[in-house]
Amino acid sequence: MSTIAAISTPLAVGGIGIVRVSGPEALAIAARVFRPAGERDISSMKGFTSAYGRVFDQDGQVDEAILSVYRAPKSYTGEDVAELSCHGGVYVLQRVLRAVLDQGAVLAGPGEFTKRAFLNGKVNLTQAEAVMDLISSQNKNATRAALSARDGALSQRVQGIEKILLGLAGHLAAWVDYPEEDIEEVETGSLLHSLSGCRDQLEQLLSTYDLGRILREGVDTAIIGRPNVGKSTLMNLLAGAQRSIVTDIPGTTRDVVEDVIRLEDVVLNLADTAGIRATDDPVESVGVDLARRRMEDSGLVLAVFDSSDSLTREDRELLEALQGRPAVAVLNKTDLPRKIQREEIAQWIPQVVEVSAANGEGMDALSAAIREVLSLHQIDGSAPILANERQRGCILRAKSALDDAIEAVGSALTLDAATVCIDEGLNALLELTGERATDAVVGQVFAQFCVGK
Repeated sequence: MSTIAAISTPLAVGGIGIVRVSGPEALAIAARVFRPAGERDISSMKGFTSAYGRVFDQDGQVDEAILSVYRAPKSYTGEDVAELSCHGGVYVLQRVLRAVLDQGAVLAGPGEFTKRAFLNGKVNLTQAEAVMDLISSQNKNATRAALSARDGALSQRVQGIEKILLGLAGHLAAWVDYPEEDIEEVETGSLLHSLSGCRDQLEQLLSTYDLGRILREGVDTAIIGRPNVGKSTLMNLLAGAQRSIVTDIPGTTRDVVEDVIRLEDVVLNLADTAGIRATDDPVESVGVDLARRRMEDSGLVLAVFDSSDSLTREDRELLEALQGRPAVAVLNKTDLPRKIQREEIAQWIPQVVEVSAANGEGMDALSAAIREVLSLHQIDGSAPILANERQRGCILRAKSALDDAIEAVGSALTLDAATVCIDEGLNALLELTGERATDAVVGQVFAQFCVGK
């Protein structure tokens, strides 16, 4: 196997940068570009030790650096690994990498270090995916969920189900194929109980997918309301900058203005939309249509109402449209005399908050209401959560196979039919953890990684 190398820190100016080298020639290549201070011999360095020295290429000295050595199998990749930590300049890092490549290493592909960790049995496929989720996490809950997956929460749950199904499949196969042997008869009630228990666990895992997507990607959020209720002011307040134009003229916002904001521990993919009203202006009409479509497609709606004005026909139509949807009613302009009561709104949208977007009041209440609507208070950072569509697809296939197995047993079909269904479910779960994944599946997973990890 070749020895690979890449820059493992962001390619930008920083205090420190790391070039990682992994493979059978990692230490030999490091010895050809790194000269330790004193008489230290790199080939005799033990794992988890470091040495100070300088990096050289064919043109001479490049930079002072720290060489860290990790010996197989006790390294991230399971191979010999050398890491050169130097000053974090783009030019310096690229020159150190070029020196390593000139001495025989090849440039690592996206995720190739983690792929080698997977191939060498250091991590399974769900743990490998958690590495990238950890790198891209944008809030505390996402980080906790990724760390939990990296520690094996999801794979351990799945492997527990695998163990039960393997036992069932083995018993069924033995009992059907060797009737002359003294093998305990398969009892239908016990078989159904075990299959139903596994299916229920898969259903519970499927229920975590939407929450996992919110943690990983944030939630698409539309700010909706009639003109001049303060939508753009709220958008600017949440964004911490002037993203939308604010005037007293109705219909100022005609296009969708977007931004990604972090509200405590949740990421909102925020969209300020045109005020919803009947209009003869063709340009504004397009904006209103966009607003309605964005409202339908969003995972969360912040419905804004002017608390200093009575509810209008447009307000009531909006309330009816949002009934039963994930939404927070925002009663804005609480710094002015009130004309709307919470009770008028709460019969349509249970979560109602009062704010003054103009002076910033009520943001804590809005954040709490959003958490409640999205059920973020139910997050257990140590529990297994499905992190991506690949994982969800495997669980769906496994559950469908177990549904078929349960139907086969309940319909008094031959147990061979149930065995086939159980095997299909097992294959889906083994693909999830990578124990029986094709090269194409593995390649697809690691193609999404950054180079250097």
